[in-house]
Amino acid sequence: MSPKSLLEQVDQLTAIGLALSTERNTDRLLEKILLTAKEMAGSDGGTLYSVSEENRVRIENMRTDSLGIAMGGTTGKAVPFPPIEFYDEAGEPNRSNVVTHAILNDCTVNIPDAYNTDRFDLSGTREFDRVTGYRSISFLTVPMKNHQGDIIGVLQLLNAKNEQGKIIPFNAETQRLVEALASQAAIAVTNRRLIDELKELLDALIHLIAYAIDEKSPYTAGHCRRVPKLTMLLADAATKASDGPLANFAMDHDDRYELEIAAWLHDCGKITTPEHVVDKATKLQTVFDRIELVKARFEVLRKEAENRWLHKRMEAMEAGREPDPAWATEYRQTLRELEEEQAFIEKANSGGEFMTETDQERVGAIGKRRWHDAQGKSRTLLTEDEIYNLTIPKGTLNPEEREQINNHIVATINILEALPFPKQFKRVAEYAGGHHERMDGQGYPRGLKGDEMPLQARIMAIADVFEALTARDRPYKPGKKLSEALGILQSMSERGHIDPDLFDLFTRERVWEQYAFEHLDPEQLDI
Repeated sequence: MSPKSLLEQVDQLTAIGLALSTERNTDRLLEKILLTAKEMAGSDGGTLYSVSEENRVRIENMRTDSLGIAMGGTTGKAVPFPPIEFYDEAGEPNRSNVVTHAILNDCTVNIPDAYNTDRFDLSGTREFDRVTGYRSISFLTVPMKNHQGDIIGVLQLLNAKNEQGKIIPFNAETQRLVEALASQAAIAVTNRRLIDELKELLDALIHLIAYAIDEKSPYTAGHCRRVPKLTMLLADAATKASDGPLANFAMDHDDRYELEIAAWLHDCGKITTPEHVVDKATKLQTVFDRIELVKARFEVLRKEAENRWLHKRMEAMEAGREPDPAWATEYRQTLRELEEEQAFIEKANSGGEFMTETDQERVGAIGKRRWHDAQGKSRTLLTEDEIYNLTIPKGTLNPEEREQINNHIVATINILEALPFPKQFKRVAEYAGGHHERMDGQGYPRGLKGDEMPLQARIMAIADVFEALTARDRPYKPGKKLSEALGILQSMSERGHIDPDLFDLFTRERVWEQYAFEHLDPEQLDI
């Protein structure tokens, strides 16, 4: 071997190693390994096998140039041959097969002429030759051993050719070169598989967190699992925009995965929010709905009114007087007032309507009624805390609870910023933590305005609202029809809540359509 040829081969192996290390798709990587080995060895054919945990070898890629055979990998043609077992039915090593022999003995097998050897069972090869008219002569079978000493596959090359196209044996120099390539390839494949497995683990953990948050409360069930779907549909539509304000928006593979992670984890901070706050369906709800306590007190007031009436009757009768009819009238009037006040308090507790100042004052007045507990102690009908919650003007959350709910975004940001994401995913926290910001700067937690918000967060904001409006699995409300949901989003767009350009894309391209058919009830599909 001349110094020049050695240098050329070193350069070739270096270039191959670089190419293998940058390939991100496992199927393409395996295909590239086989095609590179064929080119280096000048062979007509070749097969790349992978080793499974079940002690089998499976063909991943197969090529025979002169016959036009190309199977596996990215060809779209499945390999029709079954896996090869390491051991026979008796549990004995399958050493008659060249591939399994190379694996079991951790050795390269170089066969100069398959028709002049009885070391291995090559009956299948000869039958293939008989059917196709091909002539399988020289074989080079090389185990692919990684840096951990594990054989993860086998490279098998067929029919080396000289410059004149004549079939020749694989020489020692070619064998060493292919062995070096096989070693490089094994490490590249192992690394690629490790990366893929780690990604699968990361995805599983992300989905587990989202599932746990969804299961934590029936009031947000499925939300964390559906928002990513909508987010990616809208993001993909934005990348396809060829004109207008979104024409320059683009995402590569990493950008897309980064946004998907953010969408799955956009509400992960809710894991820190108390369940009774997340699930607060009424104003008096804590770990239970305190309206039941209030109703019990009203019942005590009714009993006290009855006792007062009966006591007056008994005193009159004992004194030999007729009971005053006004007492019964007063008693019935008290019962009517208590019924009206209880109904008013129960309605106020629901939080379904905006509460006026007049209604708030009435709650306070009702709360001043007095009743007696089991120890005979006089108490107000409503505590200060109950009045404070019952007079919430809108919804069921008081300011402190609203802050707790809003704080889930801060918790989301803190949790995600604490995770050591690779540099290509460094903006996960920014995207996930920005989906409650508003175009007019009135959102939270940072009060970002317009272009201060990354487009990815604006995409997620629309997905988050649309899912919440149309969700059909909330116990406290039915999912809105498409026309209603889109009408609300239109209003939010006009009021500076969501990005108008993205909303226009959402409606113009009917981005919602696929999601709607998959996740909404038929009666919601009114468009």
